[in-house]
Amino acid sequence: MTSYPRTLISSGSAFEPVVGYSRAVKAGDFVFIAGTTSGAPGGAIGGTDAAEQTREIFRRVAAALTEAGATFGDVVRTRIYLTNMGDFDAVGKVHGEIFGEIRPATTAVEVGALAAPDMLVEIDVDAIIGSATR
Repeated sequence: MTSYPRTLISSGSAFEPVVGYSRAVKAGDFVFIAGTTSGAPGGAIGGTDAAEQTREIFRRVAAALTEAGATFGDVVRTRIYLTNMGDFDAVGKVHGEIFGEIRPATTAVEVGALAAPDMLVEIDVDAIIGSATR
């Protein structure tokens, strides 16, 4: 049986211990980043602009990847949750700016709501350290 050392990565959110989750979990060379939004105490960073929310999300994802010892190049899967599929082109363009050459498996779905009404986008990411194209 294979054993994977497990590392929990926190964003410092007050919700993590209450809900019982981590921003990311590293198990061996696998990195799983939880659904990430641009939520902040003063409202979603990026306001009502889905592309700007997505840029903030990827800043947060980059920080978690770095802490896990991974890069965007190691990402093998993304999942995009939108409250309005009409935002797909704007969000997809930002996704493409980061992953255009990496091309992870990606899913986009429209959902009824996210954790707060001002959140338009949520993205989760899976990576395998060492899988980046060299």
